[in-house]
Amino acid sequence: MDAALSGLLALADPYILALIVIATLGGVLIGALPGLNATTGAALLLPFTITMDPIPAIVVLTTIYCSATFAGAITAILINTPGTSASATTCLDGYPLAQRGEAGRALGMAAVSSTIGGIISVIALMLAAPMLARAAYNFAPPEYFALTVFGLSMLASIGDGSPVKNILSGAFGVLLATVGVDLLTSVERFTFGYNELSEGIGFVPVMIGVFGISELLVQAGGLDTVRKQVSMKSIKLPGRADYVKVWRTILRSSGIGTFIGILPAEGATVASMIGYNEAKRWSKTPEEFGNGAIEGIAGSEAANNAATGGAMVPTLALGIPGSPTAAVILAGMMVHGLRPGPSLFTEQADFVYAIFWSMMLVNVLFFFVGLYGAKLFARVTFIPTQILWPTVFTFSIVGAYALDQSMMDVWIALAFGIIGFMMRRHGFSVVPMAIGLILGGMLETRLGQSMVMLDEQWWLMVTRPLTLFFFVLTALALFGPMIWGRFFKQRAPIDSTGE
Repeated sequence: MDAALSGLLALADPYILALIVIATLGGVLIGALPGLNATTGAALLLPFTITMDPIPAIVVLTTIYCSATFAGAITAILINTPGTSASATTCLDGYPLAQRGEAGRALGMAAVSSTIGGIISVIALMLAAPMLARAAYNFAPPEYFALTVFGLSMLASIGDGSPVKNILSGAFGVLLATVGVDLLTSVERFTFGYNELSEGIGFVPVMIGVFGISELLVQAGGLDTVRKQVSMKSIKLPGRADYVKVWRTILRSSGIGTFIGILPAEGATVASMIGYNEAKRWSKTPEEFGNGAIEGIAGSEAANNAATGGAMVPTLALGIPGSPTAAVILAGMMVHGLRPGPSLFTEQADFVYAIFWSMMLVNVLFFFVGLYGAKLFARVTFIPTQILWPTVFTFSIVGAYALDQSMMDVWIALAFGIIGFMMRRHGFSVVPMAIGLILGGMLETRLGQSMVMLDEQWWLMVTRPLTLFFFVLTALALFGPMIWGRFFKQRAPIDSTGE
């Protein structure tokens, strides 16, 4: 209770409150711009938070995360172009409503659903994260090593590529984490004579490169895209009949989004798809979906915003990012010397609860900002891309250089921008690579500690119940879908003959 009050009092600082308001506006702007998303926005702002104190810095990143996730609904409804991938299903019913002159009703439902979903997920975060952190007190280095391996196995299901390509991308990220001086042996690895690489490849320039600069190169192919905006002369909020119709959908999708968010490597996009499908499954009028069903908007938006709080549960409690944006936030915490896990909840409890309360506050703020500022933010989407993306590129270069005033970081950002672009061109997602870079350092450190603890007898790991449990989960995550698919493929001919 004392920690919760301390965290709440930390937000009473006018400076932090001002940052939350500004970051909320910025997050809505970022989420409303097609091509930008919460991950890109957090990555671009990450270097500018380095000079802040830990609480304001992480509050800004989490605020961007929550508000940008919601804002994708604005363009999804008004111009049939989701600002973020998590709002893709919102287009299906939001845009048809806008075409019928009910854009205000659609935006109002999106704002209400997003707010409720976000608040429910933050409450779950407040309850689940401390309990999970307390359970982690039973973890020794072998358990942490096995948990990190399990986190890496989940990379197969994250991103847009095939599972094999996602694993290869993640493995490349782990390889990048080995650059620098080995802390156990003091041997330099892959530095190629550059002293700047002795401490490894920094998280910040890599994040800027793979999420910011590579997106610039991808978007350069759509410079001539013309978007048509639906006119919205007035805002008509949803009526009582709408809320009566969707309240079960909102609660169901909030629970789905929170659960999906807690799963390592999943995120708002998966949550929105499942939330939308379940809304249609349980609807009394499923034939309306795709033609302007208010339940479709509620199901999608409640789920994708609920995933934000859920994704922060494993991020704070275990150091395993629950989503791509959570990975950027985790990188920001590590830059500030904060290590997620049980010690964070005991030694930095005021910091943790400040994050909780800030996420609660931003979910209320973007309700008003998103609803009453929707027309303004929708017009921002018509900023010429010839102006927008050079501006993003400038921010990327300045941000990469500002961290350590090092041109090496600028070259790293540029190099990984090109690498990220080439990976996307050939069907590889950049998200597993970024998460692999973060988890790779943890993996190596915990393996070294485990070897010291077990006197170099690595096989003793499987004699520890929790370690064995995580190894079994890893095997199921990697090979379960393949075995399950072959099992049903073999049974199919038998079942079709009736034998």
